Amino acid sequence: MSSTHVLKRLTRMDRSEMWSRAATAGRRQAGRIAYLARRPRWRRAALARALASGTPSVVAAIARLHDGDWIGAHTALVRHFASRPPRFVLDAAARAGRSRTIHEHFPGGRDHAVRLADEIVCGRFNLLGYRGLTFADADLHPRIDWHLDPVHQRHAPQTYWSQVPYLDPRCGDHKIVWELNRHQSWLMLGRAYWLSGDERYRVAFIRHLDSWMPANPPLCGVNWASMLELALRSISWIWALHFFALDRPAEGERSPWTVDLLLGLDRQLRLVEGNLSRYFSPNTHLLGEALALYVAGRALPELRRAARWDQVGGTVLIEQISRQIEADGGHAELSTHYHRYTLDFYLLALAVARRTADPRASLFADAVERLARYGRTMSDDHGRLPGIGDDDGGSLFPVCGRDPSDVCDSLQLAAQLVDRPELAVGPAAEEVTWITGAAPAGRSTPSRWPSTALRSAGYFVSRSDRGDHLTIDAGRHGFLNGGHAHADALALTLAVRGRPFLIDPGTGCYTIDPAVRDRFRSTRYHNTLTIDGRSQSIPDGPFHWRSTTHATALDWQTGRDADFFEGAHDGYAPLTHHRAVLSRPGCWIVVDRVLGGGIHLAEAHWHIDPLWETERVGPCSVRARHAGGATAWILGLHAECEVFHGSPEQELGWCAPVYGPLVAASAVRMRRTASAPFALVTVIVDSAEAPAVDVGPDEWEGMDEGRAVSFTVETATSSEIVRVARRSDQPAHAGGLDRHIITVERTRQRCAG
Repeated sequence: MSSTHVLKRLTRMDRSEMWSRAATAGRRQAGRIAYLARRPRWRRAALARALASGTPSVVAAIARLHDGDWIGAHTALVRHFASRPPRFVLDAAARAGRSRTIHEHFPGGRDHAVRLADEIVCGRFNLLGYRGLTFADADLHPRIDWHLDPVHQRHAPQTYWSQVPYLDPRCGDHKIVWELNRHQSWLMLGRAYWLSGDERYRVAFIRHLDSWMPANPPLCGVNWASMLELALRSISWIWALHFFALDRPAEGERSPWTVDLLLGLDRQLRLVEGNLSRYFSPNTHLLGEALALYVAGRALPELRRAARWDQVGGTVLIEQISRQIEADGGHAELSTHYHRYTLDFYLLALAVARRTADPRASLFADAVERLARYGRTMSDDHGRLPGIGDDDGGSLFPVCGRDPSDVCDSLQLAAQLVDRPELAVGPAAEEVTWITGAAPAGRSTPSRWPSTALRSAGYFVSRSDRGDHLTIDAGRHGFLNGGHAHADALALTLAVRGRPFLIDPGTGCYTIDPAVRDRFRSTRYHNTLTIDGRSQSIPDGPFHWRSTTHATALDWQTGRDADFFEGAHDGYAPLTHHRAVLSRPGCWIVVDRVLGGGIHLAEAHWHIDPLWETERVGPCSVRARHAGGATAWILGLHAECEVFHGSPEQELGWCAPVYGPLVAASAVRMRRTASAPFALVTVIVDSAEAPAVDVGPDEWEGMDEGRAVSFTVETATSSEIVRVARRSDQPAHAGGLDRHIITVERTRQRCAG
């Protein structure tokens, strides 16, 4: 963070924040001194002090720990967790019934689970956008290097946790290391173990834990450096405890793994409790940390600090509902990926609250319903979220290896937990049964979901019965320091008949390559307009901005024939970028106006999903053909056109579908140089044959004087005249979101052929 940011931040701090930060810094410094004086290590006997005396089995475990009988303590703990009343979404008594339900409703689930788990057993991991990563030599039982970034072959130093420079590229990409150390692969091993009964998966989990503990002594190294990562790892460990603590230890089992797991949970969660991200990252980081405390507190009363964690975690989760969830249900960071995280956090909190009869469940249910409605609006009718803002490639519950952009499981779980069946979309999701135990209730034919203005978030969504799905960004630039925002004011994404077409190219990376980080956040890497090669907002480091711009919605209408949006931003001051979008089933007209004076270069960029192949077939006409057979067209009126496809020499024509690897994709650039004010018009049509479009780009300027603009769009099967006119009862400067009237006249329609 630059000195300018530090000074600005200091001026905004109130006294309570200053005291909290000072106290935290003091604790960290004292901890570092103690760490240097005597390096901490795992001591199994310390678990006796961390456990709360309760059932005879726990009392017996404490006695065995005092005696140094680790296997005896482990046996007592396994017996306890296999027989106690359920307090988590999973419990030993449910194994037979839950597995039977999954076998019945998901006949391919067992084989799929075994395929994923076998890769893990062999030491190959699918993490983020990478496939088959290995973190050690691939011998029969590879010993995992828990600190290695195998993509860039780098390590972070083994030092006190608060001193680890994990943002430094010389340490590798911390996201790759942390994704492995979230131990969400243990959920996949548990799924395969329950569905197949094969002990190899339980043995693999124990081997991982036995390897991880000595490699990660308390407070040492990169895997202790992020409280959110400790929290997500702790949630995975709680899942593992309930997956694998069944009936009795396996014959000849020599690892007291429940002792180590509970000891590690206690130490990690104590560090999280003392270093909550109340001020450092009071966003999804704080939510994830609070969730881990809450879940552990409710699910593991065997730990002495459970009641404290329950109180602290639950309080933070409830406080943050009003601070991080907008009135329309969107998460404050305005990233679809981080919205999905937030929805999943509150889904798990609600499920645990219901299981443990927590009266706070009703508050979690309200949050879930609002978050899910927003998620259903932003996702298409296949349950896919467009990639708006940062996407770190992770998820809370990847038990089935689902793509993180696919939110069918989250929406179905929300529909079931809050009894709102209209939220469900997509075929039945196995993940829902793992959490609820109930038979699935997917929705292969989605309920009719309307075009919607999400005014608090600033997103506008147009959809049709054909499966078309358009999003437009007219909101503020992120949350707080905009750490997960992009320079994407007035950008749009588009799915045509359910197929992603115009996409946000993704995130690429966070810290390992600053040039890639800045490029993927830049305006030209979004479906919006650049003027004179400038970016609307200018970054300053991986999670900060030197300057930002916010868009404003001027008009939004939705009707049977068309949806219409109009918005503006001043990121190119003294010029103004004004965008109007007319959305029809199968036809989209985008009018970008440059308002101001002087001669300027305007460039509209259109980034296309990799499943489409593009070809320029005219001076400003691009044909796109989908791998599934569909055809669409991008036409520029009175503009020059270029098509890019990724190569080492080109910076356009790349996307990152999931965090990490870059994938070649098509990018179309429409250009016009003129004296402002002027317009650049782009028309997108779903048509097998080349469409004909007629409109004078400068005709749009007459809108400000009350004149109408007519667009004629003619294809092989239809011809339409679309008119956009100012409402006669509203002056040009009128505010509100109902300033225009749209009419559609269909002059010809016939069946193809």
